[in-house]
Amino acid sequence: MRKVELLAPAGDMECLKTAIKFGADAVYLGGPIMQLRSSVTGFDLEKLAEAVSYVHSFGKKIYVTVNSFAKEGEFEEIAAYGKKLKELNVDAVIVSDLGVISCLRKEVPDLEIHVSTQANCQNSFCANVYYQMGARRIVLAREMTLEEIKEFSQNIPQDLDIEAFVHGAMCMSFSGRCFISSYLTGRSGNRGECTQPCRWRYHLVEQTRPNEFFPVEEGEKGTTLLSSRDMKCIDFIDQLVDAGVTSFKIEGRMKSPYYVATVVNAYRHAIDKTADVSLLSQELDCVSHRPYSSGFYFGELERYTPDDDMAYKQDKVFAGVAKKWENGRLTLEQRNRFCVGDVLEIVSPKSIGLSFEVKNMVNSLGETVDCAPHPQEIITVDCPFELEEGDILRKR
Repeated sequence: MRKVELLAPAGDMECLKTAIKFGADAVYLGGPIMQLRSSVTGFDLEKLAEAVSYVHSFGKKIYVTVNSFAKEGEFEEIAAYGKKLKELNVDAVIVSDLGVISCLRKEVPDLEIHVSTQANCQNSFCANVYYQMGARRIVLAREMTLEEIKEFSQNIPQDLDIEAFVHGAMCMSFSGRCFISSYLTGRSGNRGECTQPCRWRYHLVEQTRPNEFFPVEEGEKGTTLLSSRDMKCIDFIDQLVDAGVTSFKIEGRMKSPYYVATVVNAYRHAIDKTADVSLLSQELDCVSHRPYSSGFYFGELERYTPDDDMAYKQDKVFAGVAKKWENGRLTLEQRNRFCVGDVLEIVSPKSIGLSFEVKNMVNSLGETVDCAPHPQEIITVDCPFELEEGDILRKR
C-alpha cells in the first residue's frame, strides 16, 4: 500500500492532541469564522496559533475549514482572515465557495487550498477547473462509488490529491447541502448553524384531524427516518487506495476525545497492517454510532427498512484518561462513573485488547473509595500495564 494520509477531526485542543497521539498524519479544525461547526466548535486565533505549533512540533499537518458559503459583504473579512491563517502557517484551508477560492488565491496566493466535499465535486472536468484555479486537493463528494473514483483519479493531474471520507456520520442531503434547518429554525447548515432537524422525531397529521398526531413508525428506539446510517470503511481501505484516494478523512469535530482516540487508533493500525481488521472493526463498535454502512462506495446507499434499529449504539463507555503511571499505580482523570470490580479496557497506540480489573481506588484526598462518581475527579488505581499520558480507559 502506498503512503496515504490519515486525517482526523479536532473540535478542541484535547481532541487535537488525542488525534496526534493516536496516529493521525493531519488534523482539520475550524477557526473563528466561515466554518460549518460554528455553533459548537471553533478555535480563536490564539488557540489556533497554539494548535499549529503543537501539530507542527510532531511533523504533522493542520488544515482549517473555511467552508461556509459566503455572503456579499464578507469578502474583505475573508481576505484578512486568509492572510492571518497564512501568517499562522496553517498547511491548507478547506473551501467550498468558488468566490472564496478566487478571493484567497488573489489575496493569499501561497495559501494551499483544498476543495471541500460541500462543493460536491465528482468529475474530473470539475476537478481540473479547481486545479487551474490553484486548488491542490479535492475532498470528494460522498455520493461517488469506488469505480467512479478510480476513473476520476486517472483524469486529473498527479499533484492533485484526492481526499475521501472513510468514517462517521453522513448528511442525508446531497453533499451536505441541506436546507431543512434553515427552513424550520432560520439557522442554516450551510452557514455552520445546523440544528440537525433530520434527527428529530416526526408525526403525520391528517388534514381534517389537526389535533391528532400519528407517529412515523421506525422502531422502539426512535423515528429519525431522515437521518442516515454512519459510514465505516475499515474493511476495504486497500480498495480506496487502489482507486486513487490519498487522504482518509474521519468525520467528527463534535465528538469526544474517546471517539477520536478509538477511531483514529483503529484506522492507523489498519493502514499500517499492524492488527487484524476484524478486531479493529470490533473496536469501532465501542464508540457511539448509528448502524454502519459502506456509504455509496459500492453503489446506492443501503435503503431504510422499517424493522431497522437506527438508534445510537455503543458497546463500551469512556471511563477516563491516563495521567501518570508509576510502579504499578495509575493516576487517571475520570470521565464516566466506574467502580471497584469493573473491568477497564485500554485504548493505546501501542496495544489493542489489554484490560484489567479495578481492585482498589484512591481519590485525590488520599481516601479509599469504592466508586468514582464525580466528573473529572482524579483517581489512582492498581494497573499492571505501563500506560502513557493520554491513553484512554473504557468500561465494559
